[in-house]
Amino acid sequence: MRTLVLNAGYEPLAVVSFKRALVLVLAGKAVVVACDDDHPVHGTTGSWDRPSVILLRRYVRVPSGRAVPVSRRGVLRRDDQRCGYCGMHASTIDHIIPRSRGGADSWENLVACCLRCNNIKGDRTPQEMGWTLRFSPRPPHGTAWLVRGAERGQPQWEEFLAPAA
Repeated sequence: MRTLVLNAGYEPLAVVSFKRALVLVLAGKAVVVACDDDHPVHGTTGSWDRPSVILLRRYVRVPSGRAVPVSRRGVLRRDDQRCGYCGMHASTIDHIIPRSRGGADSWENLVACCLRCNNIKGDRTPQEMGWTLRFSPRPPHGTAWLVRGAERGQPQWEEFLAPAA
């Protein structure tokens, strides 16, 4: 079981084990915001609800300007596992401007791609193929992208990981 850790301002900070979360709560450094009632933790001195979301009592300063690192998993997640060219299920990623032509490994140059489109496109550009992208690829934003492990979130986490409007 994993626990979402929120900063004192309710922004997501990290995902930790429930054991680490329970230590923070018992030490008085955090309070439980949501818990998993189905699986309590039993100890020699008592029983506690297993924390699902905890809130730190003190604000932790996070360095500003943290960029989301580019990864295959991140590109697939950003594009909702859909091919940027045909919209079918994507399992690979494609460089819009091929690496052989100087294309970078950047959020703006990578798109989720189905195996069929990726094989057909090869090392050509979409313009050379007469293809258009279904969307303009951009770097993901929001604190949920900076929290490692949040992509496999639990239902109790949704309200805290939703992008700010």
